[in-house]
Amino acid sequence: MTRVLATGTFDILHPGHVLFLSQARELGDELYVLVARDSMIKHKPIPIIPEDQRLEMIRSLDVVDVAALGSEKNIFEPLETIQPDIVALGYDQRFDEIKLETDLREHGFNTRVIRVKQSKSCPLCSTGKIIKEVLERYQ
Repeated sequence: MTRVLATGTFDILHPGHVLFLSQARELGDELYVLVARDSMIKHKPIPIIPEDQRLEMIRSLDVVDVAALGSEKNIFEPLETIQPDIVALGYDQRFDEIKLETDLREHGFNTRVIRVKQSKSCPLCSTGKIIKEVLERYQ
């Protein structure tokens, strides 16, 4: 049984998120998803949708077997319970695959990192594009 872990902010759920999670699910038998905690997001603005609502949306997807909020202390903490065989990265996630795989080994995990290469080509397949469109329409 191959356990896959995908992580993300998942603010304003859109088809790009669904494609990423579907591709991640195809890498194994079980898909676990960690939704980023607001307190841990440092590389972009705090999400518009509260973390508990983002988690509820991810849990509602058929492709997801288990979803939970990530840790507020250490990104590796939830992996103790999950024990993933694979960490799936989205095509645009800000992780270096080699460094992440090295960090995982240093934390005692024998986990492969696989970047999903395909992205969804549609006008509003990113949270940033959705926010920009809303601002343009309603200003």
